[in-house]
Amino acid sequence: MTSRAAAPALSELGETTLRKVRRRLMPLIVLLYFIAYLDRNNVGFAKLGMQGDIGLTEAAYGLGAGIFFLGYALLEIPSNGGMYRFGARKWIARILISWGIFATAMFLVNGEATFYVIRFLLGAAEAGFFPAILFYLTLWFPAAQRVTVLGIFILAQPISNALGAPVSGMLLNLEGVAGLHGWQWLYILEGIPAIILGIITPFVMTDRPEHAKWLKPEEREWLSTTMSAELADKQKAGNHNFLAGLKDPRTIAYSALYFGLVCGIYGLGLWLPTIVKALGTFDSTQVGFIVFIPYAIAAVFVYFWSKRSDRTGNRVWHASISMVLAAVGLLGAGFLLPVNAVLAMVFLTLAAMGIYSAIAPFLAMPSAALTGAAAAAGLAMVNSLGNLGGFVAPYIVGILKDATGNSQTGLVFLAACLAVTAAATYLYARKRPEGVSAPGATVPAAETH
Repeated sequence: MTSRAAAPALSELGETTLRKVRRRLMPLIVLLYFIAYLDRNNVGFAKLGMQGDIGLTEAAYGLGAGIFFLGYALLEIPSNGGMYRFGARKWIARILISWGIFATAMFLVNGEATFYVIRFLLGAAEAGFFPAILFYLTLWFPAAQRVTVLGIFILAQPISNALGAPVSGMLLNLEGVAGLHGWQWLYILEGIPAIILGIITPFVMTDRPEHAKWLKPEEREWLSTTMSAELADKQKAGNHNFLAGLKDPRTIAYSALYFGLVCGIYGLGLWLPTIVKALGTFDSTQVGFIVFIPYAIAAVFVYFWSKRSDRTGNRVWHASISMVLAAVGLLGAGFLLPVNAVLAMVFLTLAAMGIYSAIAPFLAMPSAALTGAAAAAGLAMVNSLGNLGGFVAPYIVGILKDATGNSQTGLVFLAACLAVTAAATYLYARKRPEGVSAPGATVPAAETH
């Protein structure tokens, strides 16, 4: 395997500086991603009330839930170009406000056509947010600490689903208040926070280490010097302009692999409330608290697995094993759904653990392979093409559910996607420097300049 010599341990100044950066930046970043996931996935709960009110078939729901990712994919690369030009802080604020408007506007849905249109516009508005945050993190954290930080960021996904599930379930009980359905209140009350945070964000975030007045001069100097040295080292390897990132073969490969992983993420996330509802005679509040369980356990596991990935330096092994665990969980749940609801939930929990713990070590690989504007373009393309899996998987699961009358076939399909992706990821990345490095090694990171 390709490896690199381990970098010296961080100095006391480095440890202190990075600890201060984590405490300053990560709470806001996690909160923003929490809201992002809440607003894109709450449709899974809204469906429990909305489906009957506006007359959606299972396939129509799957198409509408997934069409978010068409808008997202179409504008992802242009959006990330804007972020690179205008700065992450202002661009993230712009994204937050625009997606908050459309997330709230979902309460206006009155049929299939409006469902499709507003979901598409919501995806277009949110385009660029995830790679912008990824790119922002690469400006502040050296590569050897990158997966742990990504893991904290990714924690927002299962935590959002865990905490959002009971809240969404309870909001459905606002049926009839002020003449609105419960699902309409869900969209309104969960969409407004993105607008508020978009207004606040420019005053809280700092674009680059050299602008961080909240760091001591020696801390600011250490971090700026460290990140500049990593950038200079990586730029020696070749061309790193925006177009180069789009054409880089590694970008194409990681986009295809991420597509398979995303099929599992959203195939499960957008259908889990429906699956749980079918396990028994649960009301919406009970469904919310049951859905909380697999995501809460997954959140704990994500943190442990991300730290282990950083400690060992082996990204590809951690990403591949996680996807295998997810495939086993989905396959087991598929066969157990009609037999034993409790065991089915155990396997769905394993699936959630595997899916979410794969994300941070996987994304550390493409972010380590590119730098500068090429990283902005490359990460956007990986996220853009990969997130098309968020369109394909829910739609296919909906078609299979309409055709068979149950969720088992859809879960088996998702398991197959993840198993194939796990094998392909391992075979492609196991000998690449961004996939395997010596423990603690400084893997080249995606930086800006």
